[in-house]
Amino acid sequence: MEIMPRVVVTGLGAICAAGNYPEHIFNSLLDGNVSIAEHMGWDVENWPCRVAGVVGINPRELINDRKLLKLIKKTDVLGIYVAEKALDSAGISKYRESMAIEADESFAQRFGIYGGTSGALHSTQYDFLPLIKEANGSTLIIGQKLNNYINPMWLLGNLPNNVVCHVGIRNKLKGPNAFITNHSTSGMLSIIEAFESLRIGDTDRAIAIGHDAPIDPQTVLYYHITGLLAKESLIPFDSKRSGCILGEGGAALVLETLDAASARSAVIHAEILGKGCTSEAQGLLPVRMDGDGVLRAICLSLEQAGLSTQQIGMIVCHGNGTITSDLSEGEAIRKVFGSKIPPITCFKWAFGHTLGASGSIDTVIAITALQRGIVPAIATLKNIDQSLEDLPIAKAHMEPVTNTALILSRGFGGQNCALIVRANSRRGSE
Repeated sequence: MEIMPRVVVTGLGAICAAGNYPEHIFNSLLDGNVSIAEHMGWDVENWPCRVAGVVGINPRELINDRKLLKLIKKTDVLGIYVAEKALDSAGISKYRESMAIEADESFAQRFGIYGGTSGALHSTQYDFLPLIKEANGSTLIIGQKLNNYINPMWLLGNLPNNVVCHVGIRNKLKGPNAFITNHSTSGMLSIIEAFESLRIGDTDRAIAIGHDAPIDPQTVLYYHITGLLAKESLIPFDSKRSGCILGEGGAALVLETLDAASARSAVIHAEILGKGCTSEAQGLLPVRMDGDGVLRAICLSLEQAGLSTQQIGMIVCHGNGTITSDLSEGEAIRKVFGSKIPPITCFKWAFGHTLGASGSIDTVIAITALQRGIVPAIATLKNIDQSLEDLPIAKAHMEPVTNTALILSRGFGGQNCALIVRANSRRGSE
């Protein structure tokens, strides 16, 4: 049997309402801070859900390129920012400075870019509304007056793969690339795609980026209508939980084969051991209450990693605060791990559900948690649901059983992903 190369993580970047660096976010979690507040994107006075986890940083502080900022959306800004922070963290630019031209060209051609977000926002279509009103159903008028209403650069500003494009252009990365829009599993799927590209030899190095800024009126309204949003707080696994709250953010990981990382003496944060992806085929919103999809994803990841359940040190749940998702995750974990379950936590309570970025952010924070040797408590959790009381859910900070974490990500359409990472070492706070 062919031996696949080992895949390691050498760079990390993250941003959300709780902070703009992985360590900032993690320290905020440890302090029990909730970075969810009433947002000011539009008049929300009469809205049923008025809160969100908004990144309130001036875009110029994230990307110092005025021309580019005129073209791209907020989600793109977040994605490009975390990608370049991860590349800096990995020391990629500094390493390339000493390379000969031919060697650098080969390096660039073997460096992949994989990205993910939940999908286009409704607000990207708002520029067309005045024209549609004037046209009053006439496609002829739309064709005649389109240029009077719509900026010629509209398409370039709304490409779903803008982040992959601009990260490649700005950093001269020329390897394989792909962009995924599979709701809130997109970020984790970008990691999985990058992971597999290294394992099969398509790339030597790759960056995986998840990003999203889903706070627009129609998105919030439709999530409310479907009964998915809580009004004030996100309290996963709590007996009084009532739904999720949306948030903005992004995270990126630089992945390399172990040989490629060792060749440049890179600092290794973690190793990716295995993944699993499944679908439940129940519909767009329903989830199987027996946890079937999550269970199969976990089992696939354990099988690929060659690990037993006893070797998992902590579990990072999707933890979106909806009644059915939390219960089905718990059921899957119970069936896979039996009576010996490692500490369970989740992170969305602190900064909201960042949809396509959530799996990426959760992975970066999970690696940080393993390196720090702390499973962060769920600060909003007061009374665990009776159906989940047998699970070791972190109401207070706990310690990982091992330096290996299982991370779960879920999305519409019954999508389930599981990822297993092992931290390279533990270290103190930075």
